Amino acid sequence: MGIEIITLLIVISLLALMAIGLPLGITTLTVSLATAVLYFGERAGFFVVAANVGEVLHKYELIAVPFFVFMANVLERSGIAKSMFDSMAIMGGRFRGSVGVQTTFVAVLLAAMSGIMGGEIVMLGLIALPQMMRLGYDRKLAIGIICAAGALATLIPPSVVLIIYGLAAQVSITKLFAASAVPGLILATLYVIYILVRVRLRPEMAPVYDVPETGLPFFQRLKYLKGIILPGILIGAVLGVIYSGVATVTEAAAIGAVGAVIVAGVRKELTWVMCRDAMRQTVLTVGSIIWLVIGAVSLIGIYNRIGGGDFLRGVLTSLDIGPIWVIVVMMLIVMVLGTFLEWIAIIFITVPIFAPVVVDLGFDPVWFGVLFAMNIQMYYLSPPFGPACFFLKSVAPKEVTLQEIFVAVLPFIALQAVGLFLVLAFPQLALWLPAMLD
Repeated sequence: MGIEIITLLIVISLLALMAIGLPLGITTLTVSLATAVLYFGERAGFFVVAANVGEVLHKYELIAVPFFVFMANVLERSGIAKSMFDSMAIMGGRFRGSVGVQTTFVAVLLAAMSGIMGGEIVMLGLIALPQMMRLGYDRKLAIGIICAAGALATLIPPSVVLIIYGLAAQVSITKLFAASAVPGLILATLYVIYILVRVRLRPEMAPVYDVPETGLPFFQRLKYLKGIILPGILIGAVLGVIYSGVATVTEAAAIGAVGAVIVAGVRKELTWVMCRDAMRQTVLTVGSIIWLVIGAVSLIGIYNRIGGGDFLRGVLTSLDIGPIWVIVVMMLIVMVLGTFLEWIAIIFITVPIFAPVVVDLGFDPVWFGVLFAMNIQMYYLSPPFGPACFFLKSVAPKEVTLQEIFVAVLPFIALQAVGLFLVLAFPQLALWLPAMLD
């Protein structure tokens, strides 16, 4: 049986198993086991699958994931996000759209503290959405800001997406973090510009944040910066030790986890209940991630052993188009896969095949990793399966419908596409900072 037919059968099997409601991790693991047994026999097949999974799970860098997830959970439950939002909203003063702009800034800081998207959108949905709705903000604008700004955690370091990509592509996670920082800030800037232009054209979309504290002189408002000081120190410590080369990403993640506990202690919110809930949610989140990793790694490992990787790389390199258009085709494939696969599965299924092709075409795999993360960020927002939309719906008021959320994120998906095009057209936007670290 040719590899083309086998590829088609694997895809059909994956879609069929997902259609009957089987979790994605179990689906990919089942298909990989079935393929391995059919090709290598029962005993050898199970051994090959176990060897593929064990090789990835033994990677030291993977330990960074539970540390960053735990850090995010501690910060969420210690009230730091709310304090940051209140402080920055007051510091923003009384200009139109200030709360929307400050929500974007808070999202950037939360992304730099957590690295995971779901918890950030839930926090912003609980803290910022009621505030903007109370102030009379246009509901679609408020919803779009929270979903788009919250999804920045997929790109701004220490992004878990970039950690998993680095493992799959076998490239430096530190360089990926450095490369993604500027594109992440570019996207945040595009959001801010969009907010300010929209509220300038239609002032009724964003009433002024009129509370007594915002009317104080600037120097008197500086005392409200105390809500930002501790998170700022934590962010500086985690990213500083990474970029300076003092610690690896995994060691920096451990520093972040310990630092989050210390910050909670300083704020007098370090309780047994808070720690228990943070650890429980960390286990649940990391457990789901590991199952997806196991399934995807086992599937792509078997597929490569039977020649599938060489087949797909041959198809990509034989396309009669320019090298940059091959990258565009890869981006389109990721977009299509994002309509029915989890991001971890997309990474482990595509990146081991795409990364060698990217290098053969003369491109930097770190640059491609930034494009990949930006693409995943678009997937997080895109209907009909955009996870960001469902995360916000889970905490939004009942009158906010899922259809309304889908409509609200469309302008921000367009802004994400603009950001993706800029990095695609001007690779140095992503590569200049990693070059400085060499």
